[in-house]
Amino acid sequence: MPHPAPYPITAGQESVWDYPRPPRIEAVDRHVTIDLGGQRILDTTDVVRVLETSHPPVYYLPITAFADGALVAARGSSFCEFKGYARYFDVVGGDITAHGAGWNYPTPSHGYELLADRVALYAGKMDRCTVDGEDVLPQPGGFYGGWVTSDIVGPFKGDPGTRGW
Repeated sequence: MPHPAPYPITAGQESVWDYPRPPRIEAVDRHVTIDLGGQRILDTTDVVRVLETSHPPVYYLPITAFADGALVAARGSSFCEFKGYARYFDVVGGDITAHGAGWNYPTPSHGYELLADRVALYAGKMDRCTVDGEDVLPQPGGFYGGWVTSDIVGPFKGDPGTRGW
């Protein structure tokens, strides 16, 4: 299936079609918060993101920055051809448990070592995620973990008809 035409960008925006494959990892100067179950479970400026063609950035946040008890080891694992084997976490806030809502790469592949002590979360399973005070939208489709903000333009993988991209 051919790739779609990238949407136009304006000053201060990035196109996901300019992101590389294999993905690039980078530390960024951003402020991220996450709320679940009426509680703030994360507030950090120690932020790393992974950028991959056609995907909004996936934010990886330090395990140590999460509130005590917010991350609980969950069943299951998966494999990424670039980052290696992932393990999953249930994410807890207040009386809410978001099952399988987080993942990390405890022993990531070469080039992705910075992810070892960090967790990514599905924004759509949280009450609220923000980047620099802006509410995040989850990457379409529910399978991928990208976070959509106003400075990122697509089209994004995950919408209907994008599986072959």
